[in-house]
Amino acid sequence: MVEKAYGWVDGATLEEHSRRKHRILREYFTQYLKVRLGHPQQTKFRFAIVDGFAGAGTYKCGSPGSPLIFVDVLRSTLNEVNIRRAAEGLALVEIECLLILNDGERDAVELLKQNMAPALALARQECSKLHIRTQYLNGLFEAVYPQIETTLSNEGYTNVVFNLDQCGHSHVQLTTIMAIMRSRRSVEIFYTFMIEALLAFLRKQNPALLARQLSYLSLSPNDLIALEGAMSRKEWLGVAERIVFEALGNSAPYVSPFSIHNPNGWRYWFVHFANSYRARQVYNDILHNNASQQAHYGRPGLHMLSYDPRDEGSLYLFDEIGRQQAKDQLMEDVPRLISKAGDARGVLEFYEDIYNLTPAHTHDIHAALIDNPDIEVITKYGGARRKANAINVNDTIKLKPQRSFYQLF
Repeated sequence: MVEKAYGWVDGATLEEHSRRKHRILREYFTQYLKVRLGHPQQTKFRFAIVDGFAGAGTYKCGSPGSPLIFVDVLRSTLNEVNIRRAAEGLALVEIECLLILNDGERDAVELLKQNMAPALALARQECSKLHIRTQYLNGLFEAVYPQIETTLSNEGYTNVVFNLDQCGHSHVQLTTIMAIMRSRRSVEIFYTFMIEALLAFLRKQNPALLARQLSYLSLSPNDLIALEGAMSRKEWLGVAERIVFEALGNSAPYVSPFSIHNPNGWRYWFVHFANSYRARQVYNDILHNNASQQAHYGRPGLHMLSYDPRDEGSLYLFDEIGRQQAKDQLMEDVPRLISKAGDARGVLEFYEDIYNLTPAHTHDIHAALIDNPDIEVITKYGGARRKANAINVNDTIKLKPQRSFYQLF
């Protein structure tokens, strides 16, 4: 399909899928900073943000784009963190941020510079502990990425967040995503694309995969035009999610293959890549805080894509209904997972095992550990955990000697 460019000079329209995406991006980035600034002895955090398709910074309606969202969250969150640290008698923390902003349209970059100036001035005025250095680039992302990576490596940045909000799919190659994720341990990517563009790409690059995945819908790789009518079916969401995960799942240890929710047709995907279970854990919780912004079709517990789409699967919108479904399913799934390792599993290992397999909220997973009649959580000192919110990575999950009737059979 033809990928349209934004008309930044005339004023780009903020579509609903972008509005939903920005809510998630804003809240996740806020939590990202709070986690990274959470150590009491810390006095500095140094990291980089790369916005590969930055646009002009603002939309026709006046709403901010991702570059302005990043600056606003940096300013407000650092102020909030330092107010709390001052009240607790802790040293204030400062942020040193390299903000690399790229766009393929020269006019968009010039407008972006104008729109960024007031936000950067406000950040300097209101937050003396925030130091933002901005670098503007004008080029196709694939063409400028080697330059970006050279800058990050030469200047020793070990913490990097990429926002790759492309119009279609072809502007960022899968090999580039893999290269980014393997470049350093503390790196994350937000990756936006249209599912039709990914399918068109797979039709050329991996037709066998596409044919296998589309067979349930009785479609062939050459019948992509027929998807127009199928995209509002929940079953389509499940098939598409599997396609996304199978195509992208090898790119990083933790990949969230969730669509931006639109019951009139699931077309846009907003995928989060991370190397750490903790990042995926926070991302899952953010989605629950923003219920119905993204959607999953499949199992609500563990093994979220291990289901038969012909007779199993449900729509999971990260809302209260979904959370109750997850709680019920986790009560069965967690003991089964522990039993596969013997009769005990460390909590850290458990987290690393499950967080690429579940959409569930942290609290629901912890509740399934504490409330489950077939398992117990043991502290490193040998005592039993009684409260779900006290579970930590040094604990051990152990099957009880006496199993429930259900587990026996």
